[in-house]
Formats: sequence, structure tokens, C-alpha cells
Amino acid sequence: MSNYIINGGRKLKGSITSNGSKNAAVALLHATLLNYGTTTLINVPRIEEVFRIIEVLTSIGVDFKWAGKNKLVIKRPKKFSLKKINYQSAIKTRSVLFLFGALANFEKSFSIPQPGGCRLGSRTVMPHLFALENFGIKIKTSSKYYDVNASNLHPAANLVMYESGDTVTENAIIAASLITGKTVIKFASSNYMVQDLCYFLQALGVKIDGIGSTTLTIYGQSRLINKDITYTITEDPIESMLFLSIAVVTNSSITIKRCPIDFLELELLKLEKMGFKYKILKKYKAKNGFSNLVDIKTFPSRLKALTEKIYARPYPGLNIDNLPFFVPIATQAKGSTFIFDWVYEERALYYVELNKLGTNVRLIDSHRVYVDGPTKLKAAEIICPPSLRNSTIILVAMLAAKGQSLLRNIYSIERGYEDLTNRLSTIGADLRKID
Repeated sequence: MSNYIINGGRKLKGSITSNGSKNAAVALLHATLLNYGTTTLINVPRIEEVFRIIEVLTSIGVDFKWAGKNKLVIKRPKKFSLKKINYQSAIKTRSVLFLFGALANFEKSFSIPQPGGCRLGSRTVMPHLFALENFGIKIKTSSKYYDVNASNLHPAANLVMYESGDTVTENAIIAASLITGKTVIKFASSNYMVQDLCYFLQALGVKIDGIGSTTLTIYGQSRLINKDITYTITEDPIESMLFLSIAVVTNSSITIKRCPIDFLELELLKLEKMGFKYKILKKYKAKNGFSNLVDIKTFPSRLKALTEKIYARPYPGLNIDNLPFFVPIATQAKGSTFIFDWVYEERALYYVELNKLGTNVRLIDSHRVYVDGPTKLKAAEIICPPSLRNSTIILVAMLAAKGQSLLRNIYSIERGYEDLTNRLSTIGADLRKID
């Protein structure tokens, strides 16, 4: 396991750029299985989550070649070698659930390993099973695998989502794309990664109506897709939020480039009402031609706690993955901030790890905390929790804590963020990675 040594308490300056979206990339990597032609994805983040997916898909016959730092050329086989699936890589990522929808179009029966990912309490796969049964896909659970039967596929005329989850919506979209007929998905997620998947599938020739809304209509086609296409993945609003939180907690003036503003507006409004000062310098389109990007300049600010609770909900609400960043931010706000993390049963339990750095995070129950501030952060040694965002907010606080901190077992962070040591050093952060 690798570790970070962080010499915190430094004011940061300069500019840093948001990379391609982790959550869009993992969906698009699986969606490329629908294409018999060559798919070239640009702006692919080189992160551990992506590496695990590549290992899994390579093991079943998919060919991957890096053609540049973040450019990936993908060619699927004529037939998948599912009995050779890389079990050890598969159980490390929840993203293998996308194989439900992707493989159902080509295999009448198959098995995939039960996945891992962040440990955040009970994370049921039942919404996936409920959604996919509308297409005639039957999934049974064995001791280590999910056994899938897709011998009787048909479109879903009225698919009501059991929950408006991002991954389950994407799974249903992928499944519907090659099933002849019209599928209507209601209460769908309209989040950034879902939209990026839809735009990618449109580039492949799949007709989709309602992109950006909670009702999607997919006109599936039985003919095989065989196109050579190039698609650029949109930038990651969660990475933009990481850099915003670092700027806030270190009280620094930095410029964050290529921020997907449509998926940060509510977060910025909350921060603005807390006293955060910033300026949008530039507005422009992403290279995929759809996403709206901005460059944001931050300024040192005095924060105050909001009177109302801070909580997440499906888009267009405050992003579920961005909510944890408000915990270290709240440690620098005057007053008591109430944060309600209703989605995951155990994520809030990890927020109190910040108390080792001198914060005052009061756990009410497994979903709710109060954060009293402002507090002066101090250096400490902490082991990363088995959760990407919980580990990352510890890094945020350590960058502001004066003295030398040691953050152990950083695999959770590297699942979602590329080369943070070098990228953060460009804005004056002092951290290095050690084995």
C-alpha cells in the first residue's frame, strides 16, 4: 500500500485543470462493448478504477491500447471469453455491474463476480435486478457470482426506476440500446455521467430522446453496431469540487480550469452563502460538444455556517459525491454546520476521522453530523477509510493542517484521482507518494 506524506498549512496559487470524469469513463468503457468497430476514447483518467475495468475486459477478450496519455483505443472481440474473466480485478470494482446490460445483448447466459468498490454499508444491487427484469433479464445470486439469463430479451415499454441511481440508469440504457423496439425509462438519473453515456451512444447511432431529463426514450436496434468513432469524455465535476474544497480549506486563491458548471451550480451557491468568494473567468464548451465548462478563480474567504442543513439528492440537487467535501469546508466556517448524508448507511461514520486533525465533527447517527468551526487543523497520521470520498476529504484537511501528516493506504484515493501528487504540487502543495 502506498502512502502520502503531506507538509500542510501552505497557501496555494496558480492553476489546476479538471480531468475526465471517472464515473463517465467507467460507463463508456463498458458501452464500447456494443460496438464491433474501433472506439477511441479521449480524456480517459488514468486511475485505479479504470485500470481494474481494463483488466477485467481484457481478460474476456477486449483489446486496449493507450495511444497517448489519456487516449484509449478499444476493439472488442467477435466472441467474449467469459470463463476467463479476471475474478480478482472484478471484485475490486462495483463497475462490473455494467456487464449485466452490456453482455445481455450478446450472451444468453453468463456469470459475473460479485463486485467490491467503496464500503459504505448496505449497497444493494436490487435496483439493477428490478430494472433489468423489465427487459426479460433474470439474475440470480450464488455464493460469489451473479448468474444472468438473457434468453428472452424484449424492450421495456414502461420501466419505472426503483431508485434514480446513476449506475442502474446507465445499465438500463446500455441494455436497451440493442433490443429492438422502444424503451421508456421513467425516474431516470439525469446526472452528468448518464448524459455523457447517452451522447456517446448517439454517436454510435442509437436514438435517444429526453437526455438531461428524468424520462428517457431509447429506440433500440437489433442490428449490430460497427462504427469507428472517437469520443471525448466530459470533465469531472467531482474533481472540480475537490479543488474547490482545497482552495476553501487552505484559504487560497487558485484558478480551477474546465469545471462542468451545470453540475456545480448548487454547490457554488451553498458556498457563496457561506461567504466563499470566487469569480467565473471564462465559459466554453467541452470537446464533446455538449458539456458547459468554466474556469473558476477562488479568493481567500471568511466562512460562516449555513442555518439550513446541507444534504444531497439526485441531479439537479447537490451531488451525492460532492457532499463529503462540505465536511472539511465546514471546519473552517464560524458556527455549527448540519450535514445530512442520507444515502449511505456508513459514510458519515468516517467523517469523524477528521477529528484526528483537530476538527470538531459530532456524529449524531450513521447519517448525520454537526461540524463546529472554525478550527485550527493540526498534522496527524491517519489510515484511509475504504471509501474514495472519505479518504479524499482527509487529504483536503491535511493540506491545510500545519506540520507533516502521513496518510496511509491511499489506494481508495487513487481509484478516483489521477497523479494528485504532481498535479497539486503545481499549485504549491507539498505532498509526495511513498511505498
